[in-house]
Amino acid sequence: MKKKKKGFSYYRLFLILGVLALISVILILTVIKISDSKNLSDVFGKEALVKSETVYLVVILALLLPMVLIGLTIAIGGAKVGFTLFKEKTDEEEEGVRFRALVGLDREMADAEPPTYYNNRNLALLCEDFRNFAASKLKLYYDPEDIRRFVAGFAVSRLMVMQGLSGTGKTSLATAFGEYLGHSSTVISVQPMWKERSDVIGYFNEFTKQFSESVLLKTLYEASYSDEVCIVVLDEMNIARVEYYFADFLSLMELNEDSRFLEMTSDVWPKDPSHFKGGRFRIPDNVWFIGTANNDDSTFAISDKVYDRAMIVNLDRKARPFHASPSEGFRMSASFFKQITEDAKRTFEMTSRARRKVAEIDRFMTEKYHVTYGNRIRRQMEEYVALYIACGGTEEEALDDFLMKKVFRKLEGQNPVVLAKIGIALEEKLNELFREDSMPLCRNYLQYLRQLAS
Repeated sequence: MKKKKKGFSYYRLFLILGVLALISVILILTVIKISDSKNLSDVFGKEALVKSETVYLVVILALLLPMVLIGLTIAIGGAKVGFTLFKEKTDEEEEGVRFRALVGLDREMADAEPPTYYNNRNLALLCEDFRNFAASKLKLYYDPEDIRRFVAGFAVSRLMVMQGLSGTGKTSLATAFGEYLGHSSTVISVQPMWKERSDVIGYFNEFTKQFSESVLLKTLYEASYSDEVCIVVLDEMNIARVEYYFADFLSLMELNEDSRFLEMTSDVWPKDPSHFKGGRFRIPDNVWFIGTANNDDSTFAISDKVYDRAMIVNLDRKARPFHASPSEGFRMSASFFKQITEDAKRTFEMTSRARRKVAEIDRFMTEKYHVTYGNRIRRQMEEYVALYIACGGTEEEALDDFLMKKVFRKLEGQNPVVLAKIGIALEEKLNELFREDSMPLCRNYLQYLRQLAS
């Protein structure tokens, strides 16, 4: 009833203006017909009050005013009718849609053309060119070793934790790599109150019957349409407990790539997003998570569950500026990156000599201090060493970095008195297995543990 009343008022106004316009036309034609001269005095006489030709034009324009009004009315009315039809069509399309942003991506991506990739680069050249890109384009300077650790760790696990002093470029490094690859990283600021999965991916509102889609969910869904290297940066990830809000992802990353399904809904609607299967959504293979972590009074300690699944990059100091060769970036597909990393694992396999040394350290720590590591870390070590060599480093440098961050780190929970003895004993073991001037990262870390004990 309300809509009909509005429509009747509109068309009544349209009719009134139309009649006024018609009267104006008749009056104008009458004036023109009876006029034998352009001067109004010829029509109304010599003593007429109005004698100016300018006033004559003003009169005509005044008579034309209703015609201008009718034109504006038609334009506004047409726009109003068009908007109404569009709104009705949109409302009809949106009816029964609970994931509006994701369904909108389905429509948007239907006609999207895939980007052009340049898949012709190995890992060593990739590291060198990325370092030059960060310096020349972004004025971000990193040591070659930090770039190798970042790229090698990126290739080992879909989850990386970048930790160190504030201002050393942790977030910048993660976002710069996405820019270098031609696909900007998505930065998500972790909130202190995050405790569960709904804080990360969103939730279904029973009142509105709509799913509140988070930035992360929209990013993951968009990634399912492409072969881009998609990087999600969890900024200050340990300002809340990672093992709480990120629990689903930590578990899913342990599974085969084809089995990483997020449970989104308990039922199925006809207009759910096209990439949902039975209320579930598979995390795309081209997504990496990089968390930045600060260690201070405002943050939580990262648990072993997270550390064991992630690769760790420590940035404890800023690199000095250097002259960099110009680089425009390198748009590489995720499939190609996976291919060159698999080739590197086969080509630069960890030597049997290195395996024996690592096995001896593991046996020593297990027997003396009941500290060991599982098959997951052993597999990561094998892959990391091979990939670090492929990035231009050496096997010993890779072992030094990995043992310090993933194996020796497990000693921090020991009793302070025992910790001091462990530091001395392990350094003697390193002297036995390696040169005394080698493994600087491990030696510095053992010195740090002895300082903790004192």
